[in-house]
Amino acid sequence: MTSVVPPPRTATPVLTVRRLTRTEDGERLHTLLWPAGPGWRMISSAVLGGGVGERSWVLNAQVPHGYRRIDPDTHLTELAREAGVRGAGVGLMTAADVAGYAHAHDGGAEALATAGIGVRGWAAVPGEGSDRPPAPGTVNIVAALPVALTDAALVNAVTTATEAKVQALLDAGHDCSGTPTDAVCVAARVPRAGEEVHAFAGPRSLWGARLARAVHRAVHRAAARCADPV
Repeated sequence: MTSVVPPPRTATPVLTVRRLTRTEDGERLHTLLWPAGPGWRMISSAVLGGGVGERSWVLNAQVPHGYRRIDPDTHLTELAREAGVRGAGVGLMTAADVAGYAHAHDGGAEALATAGIGVRGWAAVPGEGSDRPPAPGTVNIVAALPVALTDAALVNAVTTATEAKVQALLDAGHDCSGTPTDAVCVAARVPRAGEEVHAFAGPRSLWGARLARAVHRAVHRAAARCADPV
């Protein structure tokens, strides 16, 4: 008997965020919440929920300029609880106004980007680094693919998204590879029975190419909207 492989879950956009507002240290701040729900595996460099695993929400929180808290993971957990989400999720932060986010899609791949690019530069520079967290300016990227990926392909997807980010910044006229605090989160579906699990997500693979174009458009638009870079 021939098995039937279900089609990729590409019918409707899934990366739909809610914009929340709070006041902190006398400053009006915004937060973006993607209540993804069950069925997602995510890979992220985020301070909360980073690494690889099943996650059900993503929070991208604006924090005050001159942010001084030394427990950002606890802070993000508090914000997530206030937003009404529970369980495992991913928490990102930035001093940029996340209300100026940009969303893009390509063939089922989706990407959302927020940009604060006042503190920017090239990744490879002379001098020693620091083990202290730098100020949160930050280009944050959240991307979603409607297919399942192997662990290796998830890592590949992060590389692809980062390459597309750098290309977008250069195309937008910024002579840099990013900021010291850039973060990324890529979500892919938890495999279902009989569904293909994709082993590649490089920029010339089927889904990697779509991911790259979506991230490029989102970062390019977010950088263009960054009227007051931080």
